[in-house]
Amino acid sequence: MASRIRCCRHHAMSPAAVTSSSPVPTDSAAGALPAGAVVVIAGASSGIGHATALAFARRGARLVLASRNAGTLAPVALACCAEGGRAIGIPTDVTDPAAVQALADKAVRHFGRIDVWVNAVGVGAIGRFDEVPLAAHRRVIEANLLGHLHGAHAALARFRQQGHGRLVNMISIGGWLPTPYAAAYAASKSGARALSESLRAEVADLPHVHVCDVAPTFVDSPGLSHGANYTGRRINPSLPMVDPRAVAQAIVALAGAPQPRAVTFLGTGTLAGRMAHAVAPRGVGRLMRWASDFGLRRADRVPLSEGNLFRPSLQTSVDGGRRARRSGAVAGAGVVTALGVLGLAAGWWLGRRRR
Repeated sequence: MASRIRCCRHHAMSPAAVTSSSPVPTDSAAGALPAGAVVVIAGASSGIGHATALAFARRGARLVLASRNAGTLAPVALACCAEGGRAIGIPTDVTDPAAVQALADKAVRHFGRIDVWVNAVGVGAIGRFDEVPLAAHRRVIEANLLGHLHGAHAALARFRQQGHGRLVNMISIGGWLPTPYAAAYAASKSGARALSESLRAEVADLPHVHVCDVAPTFVDSPGLSHGANYTGRRINPSLPMVDPRAVAQAIVALAGAPQPRAVTFLGTGTLAGRMAHAVAPRGVGRLMRWASDFGLRRADRVPLSEGNLFRPSLQTSVDGGRRARRSGAVAGAGVVTALGVLGLAAGWWLGRRRR
């Protein structure tokens, strides 16, 4: 069992427990989420995972935080303490199934149960498919797809024993739309989407066990900066970016909703893009390719980098610092407009078919 310690220390070799006597804030967005809910977050050290940990801490949750680097868990755990929660940090590589099972075991030993499991690990490798090393493609699949699968396997076994629990998988709009220069990422997200759909069917007879997906567009997290980049250009997404805190709030809402929705989409153009892709997949693919090429041509040159694929990042911030930048705004406006037109056309076409 993890040793309970003060907020000023963190042990790298064992789970670090952090407690707080601060009053628990109330928030209607928490819905049915009980005070003291036990929440496991894989990928908690930065970006969406960090924001989600803080959001749950504000509601008095007991948190089990996981990432590859023990050092990055300490400041997140301390921040959760300051926000009114309790937290333990457990270094975990989600590509190792035994490590993920051990994470679940430690969570249950320390807090007695698991109410919510959030699979928030996400890595990427950007570049032309045949120019990106095969090892990088494999690592993306291992982290994003097998990592989610390992987490789901550990969580659902406990949920069945308990008779309740919520699994939240971070997907991406890339699970529905083509993503040029990020083929392995798109494949991992499409696979995670299929995994969730299959699991929802399996637990349909368990009224208090739910599998939910959150699918944003580009999120302004550190992931774009510390991900693998084989383009030689700085990555500046052309579409408007989503605040990681908005994603975190969506996850907390799913954890507390009496009947959580299966998929929550976030970001500009998600509905239009999915509708357009349903009737004009090649056109949407070409549009996404054009937007990617436009952004890369205008971007500054940077060295090739494998980023955090094989070594964990030391980054712990929530934000990527890109929302205030205007680079790519013209292309972004064009993409959103084109997706809107295609989406309206798709809606009209589908409406005529139903008549």
